[in-house]
Amino acid sequence: STQYQGRVMTSTLGGDSGTGFGWVNHKLIEAQQKLKQFNPVGGEERFWLGPEGGQFALYFSAGDSFNIKNWQVPPVLDTLPYSLVTADRTTASFYKEASLVNYAGTRFEIAISRKIRLLENEAIGPAIRSVIPPGIRYMGFETDNQIKNRGQVAWKKETGLLSIWLLGMMNPSEKTVVIIPFKPGPDAHQHISDNYFGKVPSERLQVKDSLLFFKCDGRSRGKIGLSPRIAGSLAASYDFQQNTLSLLLFDIDREGLYVNSKWEIQQYPYRGDVVNSYNDGPLADGSQMGPFYEIESSSAARELKPGESQVHKQITCHFQGDYPTMRRFVAQLLSVDLEDLKNM
Repeated sequence: STQYQGRVMTSTLGGDSGTGFGWVNHKLIEAQQKLKQFNPVGGEERFWLGPEGGQFALYFSAGDSFNIKNWQVPPVLDTLPYSLVTADRTTASFYKEASLVNYAGTRFEIAISRKIRLLENEAIGPAIRSVIPPGIRYMGFETDNQIKNRGQVAWKKETGLLSIWLLGMMNPSEKTVVIIPFKPGPDAHQHISDNYFGKVPSERLQVKDSLLFFKCDGRSRGKIGLSPRIAGSLAASYDFQQNTLSLLLFDIDREGLYVNSKWEIQQYPYRGDVVNSYNDGPLADGSQMGPFYEIESSSAARELKPGESQVHKQITCHFQGDYPTMRRFVAQLLSVDLEDLKNM
């Protein structure tokens, strides 16, 4: 959609009559009105920039306290259309120029390029490094996202940097669990954040030796994240009602700077996450954007000189089959027995 910043609105395994994986806010779109802070029109993958909070925040004005009343999504990430550069049966590319000012008063002159490509079926097995068993339907798409410093001043970490942030808004169910593998170690839990909007209750978040399980039913607002020190290059979710596995695959720079998006002045603004998951739920006043859940990935932040650019790529795939086949496939792919997650 050019109107919605080149985002992928939804995908299906059954053409126009198939069930859409992306959460789409039909009511808001049909209303044809623009909300002040954020227009949650949905979308299976949308382009954003980080950091959200902190002393280099893009979503808060200088001096404002970090609360929902002061949160403001920049128009270039929310309401401004992007230009369609090229399009054919399987690809589309978009472009937008913008000027942004962060919490510290640093101005960024940026050019955004985004290319979306529907993957051929034979490319998906190699992408996930696994053989897909007979009896499973599947599809996938890849996005190539670039930001360029089109200004006259180099970006410095002392005054704030930008990350490419890709967010997938999915339809939740009573039996959807996000699964994120990570590298085990004695200090691994120190690199998992579970208190973005208050600590996530233990019944909604389980952390094993090398796997994280997060209940995403759209009924309780919470967010988790993993740092690049321990995260793998994929995240997944399984919907037991649809017997569907969704996968995100993304790049990681182990030595890179990852922006911290927590809503506070931060001691370590570049010790952020590479992968996050958000479960929507009611706000304090009882209102709710969704319900939906998100799986997100972020690029490292780079000190770009004028004319320099950086890229972040992501692949989204969906797989569906009968439960016994999917149970074997998930065990093969993620070393997870779905039986262990049924009661979350």
